[in-house]
Amino acid sequence: MSAYPRTRMRRLRADAFSRRLVRETRLSVDQLILPLFVLEGDDRREAVASMPGVERRSIDLTLRHLEEIVGLGIPAVALFPVIPPEQKSEDAREAANPVGLAPRAVRAIKEHFPELGVITDVALDPYTSHGQDGLIDGGGYVLNDETVEVLVRQALSHADAGADVVAPSDMMDGRIGAIRDALEAHEHPNVRILSYAAKYASSFYGPFRDAVGSASALKGAGKQTYQMDPANSDEALHEVALDLDEGADMVMIKPGLPYLDIIRRVRDEFGVPTLAYQVSGEYAMLKAAAQNGWLDERACVLEALTSLVRAGAHGILTYHAEAAARWLQEGA
Repeated sequence: MSAYPRTRMRRLRADAFSRRLVRETRLSVDQLILPLFVLEGDDRREAVASMPGVERRSIDLTLRHLEEIVGLGIPAVALFPVIPPEQKSEDAREAANPVGLAPRAVRAIKEHFPELGVITDVALDPYTSHGQDGLIDGGGYVLNDETVEVLVRQALSHADAGADVVAPSDMMDGRIGAIRDALEAHEHPNVRILSYAAKYASSFYGPFRDAVGSASALKGAGKQTYQMDPANSDEALHEVALDLDEGADMVMIKPGLPYLDIIRRVRDEFGVPTLAYQVSGEYAMLKAAAQNGWLDERACVLEALTSLVRAGAHGILTYHAEAAARWLQEGA
C-alpha cells in the first residue's frame, strides 16, 4: 500500500454507500437465537426485575410470543425452564421427567412452529434444591460421573420431545460423549449437540440465576470447581478439542463480550460452528445504561452484537434478539 497522500484511508469512509460496500462484518437476523424462560401454568407472565424487558411466560403465552419471533425471521430459540420450588430436589429427579416443563414446552413449540429451531438447556441447576449444576456429595462437591448419568436421561427426554439441539451447559467432564452415544442408541442421530465447551465461572450470570430461581438456592456458593477460570485461555482450546472429539456439532463460548479473544482463538483453531452467549449481565448493563439515558440502546446493542460476529461467532444467544431483529429490518 502506498503512503499518504496517495493512500487516504478516509476516502472510503466519506459516504454511507461506500462504508456499506466495504463493510467487513455483517450482522444478520440469521445469527440470532432468543433465550426464553418458561413457566408452569396457564396465562402466566412474570417480569425479571434484574433484566428489564425480559419475562418468564407460561407455555401458552410463549406460543403467542413466538408468532412475533417467527415473523421476524429469528431462526431458533433456547428454552430455560423455571421450576417450582416444590419440584426441586437434591437429586434433580425432575430434570429427566418426560412430561416435565421442558419437554412439554418443546412439544408445544414444535407442533405450532415446526420450522423454528428449538435448543434445550441440559443442566441440573434449575432442578436442584442446592442450585448447583450437578449432584453433590456430603461436602457439597459436585460429582461428575453421577451427574453425567442424569444429564444423559435429561437430554434423551428433550430429544424424545422433539428438540432439534440439546445444549449441555453443565461443564461436567465426558458428558458430550455420553450424550452422543445415548442419542445414537435411541435413534436420535440428527439431534445436534451444542456444547457449552468454554463456559467460564463468570460474575456476569447473576440476573439469569434470578430468572430461573437458582440464585437463592446457591446461597452464595460458587461453581469454580467445574466452570472455567476467567484467567485461562489455552484451557478453552483443550475443552473445545475434547468436546469435538466426543461428538459435539457446535461449541459455545460463554460469556460473550468479555471473552472475544476466546471466540477468535476457537474459530481460528478449529473452524467449527462457534456460538457466543451474550449473557444476562451483559444485557442488564446495556439495558440499565440505556434506561438512564447514558447510552443509545440501539446503536450500542448492534455494535456489541457485531463485535461478537467480528470475533468469529457464527451465532449469538442474546436477550436482545427480538429488538435487534426489528432494528435490522428497519436498517441498521
